[in-house]
Amino acid sequence: MTREVEKLQLEIGSLPIAAIKFDPRSRDDIPKILKGLQYIYVTDSMREPLFKLLEEKILPSVNKQNGRPGLSLWKIFVMGVLRLDLNCDYDRVMELVNHHDTVRQMLGHNDYFDKSPYHFLTIKQNVSLLTPELLEEINHVIVRGGHELMGKKKEKEPLHGRCDSFVVETNVHYPTDINLLFDAMRKVIQLTARMSDDHSLSDWRQSVYNVKQIKRSFRQAQQKKRVSAKSEKQKPMVEKAIQEAHQELITLSQKFLAKAMISCDQITQCAAAKLSDLAQISAIKNFMQHADRQIDQIIRRVLKGEMIPHEEKVFSIFQPHTEWISKGKAGVPVELGLRVCVLEDQHQFILQHRVMEKETDNQVAIIMVKNTKEHFSNLESCSFDQGFHSPNNQQVLPEHLKVVALKRKGKLSQKAKEIEGSEIFKKARHKHSAVESAINALEVHGLDQCPDHGIDGFKRYVALAIVARNIHRIGDIITKKEQKNRARKNLHCRGSTLLLAA
Repeated sequence: MTREVEKLQLEIGSLPIAAIKFDPRSRDDIPKILKGLQYIYVTDSMREPLFKLLEEKILPSVNKQNGRPGLSLWKIFVMGVLRLDLNCDYDRVMELVNHHDTVRQMLGHNDYFDKSPYHFLTIKQNVSLLTPELLEEINHVIVRGGHELMGKKKEKEPLHGRCDSFVVETNVHYPTDINLLFDAMRKVIQLTARMSDDHSLSDWRQSVYNVKQIKRSFRQAQQKKRVSAKSEKQKPMVEKAIQEAHQELITLSQKFLAKAMISCDQITQCAAAKLSDLAQISAIKNFMQHADRQIDQIIRRVLKGEMIPHEEKVFSIFQPHTEWISKGKAGVPVELGLRVCVLEDQHQFILQHRVMEKETDNQVAIIMVKNTKEHFSNLESCSFDQGFHSPNNQQVLPEHLKVVALKRKGKLSQKAKEIEGSEIFKKARHKHSAVESAINALEVHGLDQCPDHGIDGFKRYVALAIVARNIHRIGDIITKKEQKNRARKNLHCRGSTLLLAA
């Protein structure tokens, strides 16, 4: 499959991207994100490094001189940005790129002759070529271009950052040990039955009924847990009923696990076994390990009365990177996902982000500042929430920044009181709350919940959301400038009319 970064030769009837016009009265998000993309395309200082990055990182891995031409890298980038900025799924992206005139013009299509459609899998598979590392480099290019757009004075002035973290949820259900066991057993039975059917083995003809058996046993255990004893005398009876229901689920699960292992061994020893079969067996054994772990934890918790340590728990067998996060927010007792730390400047551009795997705020403060300073050396100050405090952070951060607005915990020393009472510190703290607006904008534009699978998909989704948000910010700046120009022209025309009337 051959690819190109962009189509150099325009088709008959197609409109140059620089000449695309937008409805000035529209208040929708699509014109703003398209204006941002248009600005990137027509600005040499942004377009050339962007296309160079796309060419260096993607083309070598996918460019094969056979088959029909693949999507241009500009189209892939536009589709990915649209998906995240509009917080939509691939079905809506497909609808937009096939039937929205302005979006198709941004992709390089003409209005009359080119009706070529994009298919769901084409969009999904191509957008996944954008890696988190590539998107991070692209983000630095976009932020620098955004600073140029703000004007020469603002481009040269020092950057003042504000850093905070929030939770991006993964697409998982609320985890309990028995529903995680049911998930694992369901996948073991379904995958083993499918593979056995491919090899004409009749051991799993009743696989649908087997799943129903497991589900019935799971529901019984679930219902028994909800029954509470009305008196002290009833407690032993209730606890016994709960244990019996859980033991029945464990026994049934162990029976099917043993049967699945036998089927996997038979297929492995079969002469007709293919490489794809071995991969499927590996997936089955992965789910079997999940089931064994859940059985062990159910035995220890329900039958033996042990407390399971938090670090041993898994909160999703499909998204194992999911963490149980309790930030103490009102009305939000727990969130299932991963923390994401962002550092925003005074111009509302997000300079740096970090997906925090098994990390807390106080562990990433120095890393965030160091990584940001590598690309934006004019970062002079940064404000943090109190959760980022640690004695080491208070000591190391001033080595990299002129002003560190990070409140200490506990009783303050005289020196700490002087630092936190200074006008510079108070000013930085006063402006820190604006980072909540950036976090809210990210959540509205895609980072409320990640639908993509795996930790790599999660990181790609977050990185693309940061890029899309910064492009949206560029589009917002351009829109406001256009509105000011129109207001100035209208005022001038109104003044001329009044003079003529006089």
